[in-house]
Amino acid sequence: MAREQQTVADIFRRAQAFHRENPQLSYKDLKAQLLKEYQGAPFPPTDSLTIPEQDARAPEEDWTAGLPLVMRGIQLQDWKEIINGIVLSLEQTENYEQQRSTQSVDTWHDRTVGIEEPLKKGVSKWMPEELMRLAERKTKGGKG
Repeated sequence: MAREQQTVADIFRRAQAFHRENPQLSYKDLKAQLLKEYQGAPFPPTDSLTIPEQDARAPEEDWTAGLPLVMRGIQLQDWKEIINGIVLSLEQTENYEQQRSTQSVDTWHDRTVGIEEPLKKGVSKWMPEELMRLAERKTKGGKG
């Protein structure tokens, strides 16, 4: 049975979802489960190793910790190595969140510091007022 090729981000999301569904599962058992699931599947492409949504959860040095292992696993066509890297990144991200809470309260990683006011100024110069009101309405409506 042919299986669709997954990206590194897809596999990470699968590991994350599986761990959320089974929080009592050890990382070792999670690795075994993922290895069983992906063994024999096409290897992920090397052109996009990033996991974009993780940048909002933890510092880059945490969520990227396992990516060298993933890359080596892809190059060697070794699912065990890929899964080890994915689970390492997941573990680092989850540990960061448990130890430091979420990044949204971490002012050190606040990416709007120093650019929020200039951004508002710049947008107000080129964005028509009616479009600005529409965007604000959509944003307020989308959050509620």
